[in-house]
Amino acid sequence: MEAGTRVWSYESSGEDPWILSEIISRSDNSIKLKHIIAGGEEESSKSSFDRPLLTNDDATSSSEGAKYEGVELANAQLSEADIAEGMDNDMISLPHLHEPAILHAVSERYFRGEIYTWTGPVLIAVNPFQRLPLYTREILESYRQEGFIRSQNLGDNAKPLGPHVYSIADRSYRQMMAEERKSQSILISGESGAGKTETTKIVMLYLTTLGTPEDSSGGPNVEVGVEEVHDSNEKLSIMERVLQSNPILEAFGNAKTLRNDNSSRFGKFIELGFNRAGILQGAKVQTYLLEKVRIGFHASGERNYHIFYQLLRGATEEQHHKYCFHDGLTGGLELANYFHLTGQGGAPTLREFTDEEGLKYTLKSMRSMGWDEGKIDMVLSIVAGILHLGQVKFESKMSDGGQEVAQIADEKTVADAAKLLGVDLEKLTTALTVRIIVTRGDEIRIDLAPDKAQDARDALAKTVYGALFLWVVKEVNNCIMWENDKDIRSSAGVLDIFGFESFAINSFEQLCINFTNEALQQQFNKFIFKLEQEEYERENISWAFISFPDNQDCLDTIISRPQGILTMLDDECKLGQRGSDRNWVKRLNDTYLPERNQEISDNTRYSATKMQQVKGIFCVRHFAGNVAYTAETSFLEKNRDEIPLTAQTLFEEDSSDLIKEIYNIQLSASEDTSASAKSGPAKSKTVSQQFKAQLTSLIEMIETTDPHYIRCLKPNDAAKPKLMTRKRLTEQLRYGGVLEAVRVARMGYPVRMDHGGFFKRYRMLLP
Repeated sequence: MEAGTRVWSYESSGEDPWILSEIISRSDNSIKLKHIIAGGEEESSKSSFDRPLLTNDDATSSSEGAKYEGVELANAQLSEADIAEGMDNDMISLPHLHEPAILHAVSERYFRGEIYTWTGPVLIAVNPFQRLPLYTREILESYRQEGFIRSQNLGDNAKPLGPHVYSIADRSYRQMMAEERKSQSILISGESGAGKTETTKIVMLYLTTLGTPEDSSGGPNVEVGVEEVHDSNEKLSIMERVLQSNPILEAFGNAKTLRNDNSSRFGKFIELGFNRAGILQGAKVQTYLLEKVRIGFHASGERNYHIFYQLLRGATEEQHHKYCFHDGLTGGLELANYFHLTGQGGAPTLREFTDEEGLKYTLKSMRSMGWDEGKIDMVLSIVAGILHLGQVKFESKMSDGGQEVAQIADEKTVADAAKLLGVDLEKLTTALTVRIIVTRGDEIRIDLAPDKAQDARDALAKTVYGALFLWVVKEVNNCIMWENDKDIRSSAGVLDIFGFESFAINSFEQLCINFTNEALQQQFNKFIFKLEQEEYERENISWAFISFPDNQDCLDTIISRPQGILTMLDDECKLGQRGSDRNWVKRLNDTYLPERNQEISDNTRYSATKMQQVKGIFCVRHFAGNVAYTAETSFLEKNRDEIPLTAQTLFEEDSSDLIKEIYNIQLSASEDTSASAKSGPAKSKTVSQQFKAQLTSLIEMIETTDPHYIRCLKPNDAAKPKLMTRKRLTEQLRYGGVLEAVRVARMGYPVRMDHGGFFKRYRMLLP
């Protein structure tokens, strides 16, 4: 690095973490820099500053020469001709590949309207927060034609089309149809509002289009965001049924958050099955970790699940009467603001579409799935019943023993809830006001205090809705699933999973989500490392010196036996009433911080300062950074997710057939089928046990496929077009594992230029 060289300098404060700078001078131990503002002028508001030389131990790559603290070399500005040639389509070809280079390239492309960028095999997709003309039938057809031509080993010299979500979907389909017929998986990740749901829709549309015979008539409009729903009497194609399942899953599984109007509050893996000829035969959906806590509480400015608002705002007069929505009793409040479960956040409307339109799409999709009017009515009745259940209030009365206990304040509200849910009124009242404990075969009835009765009400609402969601997914699968496994030659799966999360207060859900991302990051690292090995072998370069960035120690800290964080949580749950969040976090600290005044574990993955230990807070160092988890946020209660005995009686006896069916699905999902559990009576698995089993199965499945990766990024938190907060984008690049992949590449030879580009840049050096 000589005087006059342009570099990126890191700034820990401010909204821009990397600022373009120029080296003024260099000494043996440091360099002097000045910032450069837009247009290439010096920044007059700040004087020069120094950055020290890093030692060899601190430097990340000795192949790039001397390294200075918080300084990275800047790439030369691309010319208009370079941009037209797509020189920055793949960032792996940049001469200097590091965090500020990626940030700058993604930012420049975003403001040019180019929201897709390759980083080697990974597609980066930046949410534009506006409709762009990128998904027309003509554009889809151009990528399909290019993919077909290249699959036939033709047109190798033709200029490839630019990066696009169609590119990665086409690549997965062509690889699936290659001689090996190997199944594929497309893993889509990113934080809430980054565009995962829309990207999943686009991928699904492309794959189903390629898997549909060309002589098929009809088909949905390929312009994303345009819904075409055929008349319910028409026979829908497999492609249409698969695509029409999405509005149902969104209605029951998506909600408005502060970050996103249509946030998926669950993870899902959609597997598309194809026959030997590459024709789509059907699909199946696997879901992960629905956010049930949202049923009882959501923050100001947020909403509960869409289906509640769709029903309250889109119901007809007849449905208002049928579902006991009495507008006259709301005191002038709109229904969505009147009901407790929907009004906590102010019941805001959505920007893209109204709830009335949403209900129409949901009902048409239900009919497209073959649901008759009777089944639809029963489902909506349960949704309405949950709303009325949330309206139940309790009064205090004194028991014979002088204890304050709860009694129902409004009998009609409970009666409406019981009728709509299809359960016995007396048993529902008992489930809300009484807890039953079985001790040595004897039942002990405990009357609940008013605050405990409210907790029982919310827990019952969460149980019913969670079971209803599983039933909806099962019914969707019954409609879109292929008929015969023998017809399926290979598959292409699409994973829409929650991204890494770190909030002011992090609880059980964040630990599960971050554990998921930690496991997927390990699989991602292995995949990138394998590609690097293959690249070096093609170039006849030794790759033995490249080390693999392994995060197994973090996974062990979370799930190992007997001392993993979640393992010890399960153990604490087994203690029943004697177990508590406070006891659990104390056991964690005793295990990982056994020495006096120790604040960081021996493996450096677990930590807690003395103040944090007093507050019941512990930290885990994930691949994306340190996250502080607050133990006393109902970790044990959320992990148990128990169905009380009174609720079991409610569902099993004197209830409607649909409620019994829904309850049985919930029961089978949580039942422990392990060998150790089969010897005694049926036991329920904790949420973490269910989730670990699902995640293990998912990772094993992914490792049998050819994986493809899409990392969705959110340019700003205001959801506005043409606006980028570079600090937030940098965080997401780290959380999404993109920089981890770059780190693997930089361990070897970080400069990747093709022969043509190398000659063009350096030919003036020839003698």
